[in-house]
Amino acid sequence: MSRFPVRALPAAPAPMSRFPVRALPDVPFPRAGALGKPTARQERARPGAAQHEDRPGFQYDHEAFLGKEEARSFDQLSPEESRERLGKIVDRIDDNKDGYITTEELKNWIKRVQKRYIYENVAKVWKDYDLNKDDKIAWEEYKQATYGYYLENPEEFQDATDQHSFKKMLPRDERRFKTADLDGDLAATREEFTAFLHPEEFEHMKNIVVLETLEDIDKNEDGFVDQDEYIADMFANEEGGPEPDWVITEREQFSDFRDLNKDGKMDKDEIQHWILPQDYDHALAEARHLVYESDVDKDQKLTKEEVLDNWNMFVGSQATNYGEDLTRNHDEL
Repeated sequence: MSRFPVRALPAAPAPMSRFPVRALPDVPFPRAGALGKPTARQERARPGAAQHEDRPGFQYDHEAFLGKEEARSFDQLSPEESRERLGKIVDRIDDNKDGYITTEELKNWIKRVQKRYIYENVAKVWKDYDLNKDDKIAWEEYKQATYGYYLENPEEFQDATDQHSFKKMLPRDERRFKTADLDGDLAATREEFTAFLHPEEFEHMKNIVVLETLEDIDKNEDGFVDQDEYIADMFANEEGGPEPDWVITEREQFSDFRDLNKDGKMDKDEIQHWILPQDYDHALAEARHLVYESDVDKDQKLTKEEVLDNWNMFVGSQATNYGEDLTRNHDEL
């Protein structure tokens, strides 16, 4: 999912941060044992990539509030059906059953959704890697399932780009796997494998998140990320015209908030401050945003009616033009 999109918040703007919910979403790994031809996957535990649409944040709100799978199911519903199902979710969010949704209740809900996604994601792929069914995934099992075809058929990877990608990915995965493997037995328990797939959720994996981010953005391999590398990670000026306003803003963000020691580049500590800020709670920021946007009477909490009146903020999706396409005839689309 994407780096947290910039949006107006009621408080002072928080640092734009990559949303650490899901590294490696929908990874197209080959099935274990099948030696399927590998497909290049997202390479780093990047909590996101920049989004700058005309209506930034709707898809982010959609998936942060519902979870990825639930969001997909909502995309298939009419606005009326969405409102009905949303109403049932609101009842679940209201923990104390007082008829109001507080920021705290909404934050707790979003965190539950995030955690559910992570563990469901691990459960989906677990059987594809636990080849001997011992309820652990050894490094050799993972390597065979993911890179077996590449290792046994190197002649099919003569393209320099493919060769570079897989040669780079394999040692990086091994490094990440060994870091997640706390007991050092080269066999991951479910918790260790969860740390491997979602390192941004685990304290002992943060150095890996920072290192992989640095390696991917640092194109001149000097061990730092300068402003041009920072911008190139989110914007390629292929047409050669003037940079969009949001890119100019990002350059200012780099100078003002990313490059803390003002030496013109980010080191590992500054990268960690950027992507994993200690003083920034993503779920709380999203909850505050949703309350702020939907709180008509400005009492700092939401009634069920306020949520339903702003249903598209909570469940709207770009896939259905925020629900509008569901009400149109096919001839109009």
